[in-house]
Amino acid sequence: MLVAPSILSADFGKLGDEVRAICEAGCDAVHVDVMDGHFVPNMTMGPVVVSAVAAAATAPLDIHLMVENNTFFVDLFAPLKPRYISFHIEEERHPHRLAQYIKSRGISPAIVLNPHTPPQAIELLLPYVDMVLVMSVNPGFAAQSFIDVYDKIKVLKRMIEEVNPECLIEVDGGVNDQNIASLAKVGVDMCVAGSFVFKHKDGYRSAIESLKSACES
Repeated sequence: MLVAPSILSADFGKLGDEVRAICEAGCDAVHVDVMDGHFVPNMTMGPVVVSAVAAAATAPLDIHLMVENNTFFVDLFAPLKPRYISFHIEEERHPHRLAQYIKSRGISPAIVLNPHTPPQAIELLLPYVDMVLVMSVNPGFAAQSFIDVYDKIKVLKRMIEEVNPECLIEVDGGVNDQNIASLAKVGVDMCVAGSFVFKHKDGYRSAIESLKSACES
C-alpha cells in the first residue's frame, strides 16, 4: 500500500519541516488538498504555498483539486510537476478533455468520486486516467469519520480491470490502521492519511509503517 499523508493536517507554521519529516519517514507521495471556497466551503492553499511544499518534498506531489474552474488551477500547479493532479467528476463539464490536457503537461490525470457518486459515472473515462480517487469522507475538511465505500471500490476495481488495469485506486478520508487492510483487500493501491499520520503519538515514521504493515498481516 502506498501512503500519501495529507498536509492539510500538518502544522502550517512549520510546513517545510513537516513536509521534509514525512518524506524522511517514508511516505510515497505528499497529498496536497487545494480548496477554493466554492466547490467546497473551505479554502486552503495556492501556488505560493504549494511551491514551498514542492521545494521541501523529496516524494512526488499528489495534488487534489476541490475547485471550480479546474483548468485554471491545473495551469497554476502544472509548473510544479506533480505526479498526479486529480479533479472531481461532480464539477468538471469536460472531463475527457481535461484529462488529456493534464497528460499533455506530463502529469498523470486522476479523477475523483465523492462518497455517493457511483463509479458508473466515470466508466467511459477510465481508459484516459491513471488513478481514481475515491472519497471516503465528504470533501472540504480534515479529521472526518470514514464512510463505508467498500462495495463501491469493488465495483470500481472490476471496471478498471476490464479497460485499464494499470489505473490505480486511491482512497481519501478517515483512513487508519484499523481499516486500511480491508481497503487493500478490495483493491485500493494508495491511501491518503492526514490526521492519522500528523497526530500519531509515536511519530510520522511509526504511523506510516503501521499503515503499510497492517496490509501485510
